Amino acid sequence: MDNVRLLIALGGPSEEHDVSVKSARELAKALPASVRPVWARIGRDGAWRLAAGPDAAPQGTVALSLDPARRGLLGGKGEYIPVDLAFPMLHGRFGEDGGVQGLLEAAGIPYVGCGIAASALCMDKSLTYLVAARAGVETPRHVVLEAGEDAPDALPFGYPAYVKPARSGSSFGVTRVTELEGLEEAVRKARAFDAKVLIEEGICGCEVGVAILGTGKELACGEPDELRTTDGLFRVHQEKDPEHRCESAEILVPAEIGEEARGKVLEAAKRVYRAAGCSGLARVDMFWTADGRAVLNEVNTMPGMTSYSRYPRMMRAAGWTMEQVVAKLIALAANPVR
Repeated sequence: MDNVRLLIALGGPSEEHDVSVKSARELAKALPASVRPVWARIGRDGAWRLAAGPDAAPQGTVALSLDPARRGLLGGKGEYIPVDLAFPMLHGRFGEDGGVQGLLEAAGIPYVGCGIAASALCMDKSLTYLVAARAGVETPRHVVLEAGEDAPDALPFGYPAYVKPARSGSSFGVTRVTELEGLEEAVRKARAFDAKVLIEEGICGCEVGVAILGTGKELACGEPDELRTTDGLFRVHQEKDPEHRCESAEILVPAEIGEEARGKVLEAAKRVYRAAGCSGLARVDMFWTADGRAVLNEVNTMPGMTSYSRYPRMMRAAGWTMEQVVAKLIALAANPVR
């Protein structure tokens, strides 16, 4: 497609606002010459504002037109800005959870990435585990605390355990707990990000990730990476200078797990991706155990695309440039299979 008017939404009211802006900077560098970007910066207040680029000062507020015959944005003075496709470069809640995807579908605008159902499902780690288990992929043993439920007096799987907001990302609100005394405080910290909390067993094994690009049977995978964390938690997006050094982990691409393990990890990741109904792209994070098991950690339906993010690194290691990844995503969005 030539002269494509691509709406790029960035920012958003979630805790991953800054990560989204950084991802959009890298996207801007990789856009095909045939694309005419229309930048919509979503503030922490949730308002959509036009901008000339990812780092430009936001200007007048806009809203999506819900008339499919006039696909695009409407300005405060009645201006109409037509668009052909959308790239919701948004991470976390209010962007990666199906909400913006629903708006785009109501507006009749095809978009990059997973659809409403897959986005909502993968945003909730406890629901992702249900689907993965049904697809035959192992998940950690876990306990789900709904809103208002207190921390349990004991865990059926012992310690260490990880306490997480069920619907958040980038390790915000995640705590590694080694004894019962720390459980209640960890639940309180997680609830600062989500009323629903997940407590799961610590898996003894290495953390690996798989970058997936495509839809249905036609899937391309990056080289799996491996995280060697310093304290059991990967917090790169919460560090002061992640562009130059990751303090919480060493990231190896490709993962040093051997060819047989690599094949099993890739197969398990693709099985989860398809079972969850993912399309376009996702990063599937897993554990590889010493006794040869691939265990799901989580699925990110709009993984980070920053200069230090894992997804583009894995794709580069498999021979895909950022420009090729972006071109493929735009082509998939232009011919969606939902």
